[in-house]
Amino acid sequence: MDFLAPQASRVLSILRIVAALSFMTHGLMKIFHFPVPQIEGELPPMLLVAGWLEIVGGGLLALGLFTRPVAFILSGMMAVAYCMAHWNFALPPAAEFFPPVNKGEAALLYCFLFLYLACAGGGVWSIDTVVRKKP
Repeated sequence: MDFLAPQASRVLSILRIVAALSFMTHGLMKIFHFPVPQIEGELPPMLLVAGWLEIVGGGLLALGLFTRPVAFILSGMMAVAYCMAHWNFALPPAAEFFPPVNKGEAALLYCFLFLYLACAGGGVWSIDTVVRKKP
């Protein structure tokens, strides 16, 4: 599949944009109840911070602006989210860690996707790349 190798940076950009926009929807649902409310009532402070990080961080990633540091921060946020919200200590020890059981698959995937973006950057279609190419 070497014929796909020249497209790697473009596909990286597409992955970044799609993941960032998808991630933003979680914050939009928490903070603005758009397109539907994720949580009814007043948000606890930790979820309020998470919602704003999802909106602002997702927006920055979608644009490819400050991709590496933003992705690193969001990766850490998702690692914390997985451990705090999905690692269910009420389950038997053999099952509590596994994402299909604790419903933490999205958090785990976002964590490692953002870690990859922190290492790889935003791809060819990012503001970071445009700014870096200026003399």
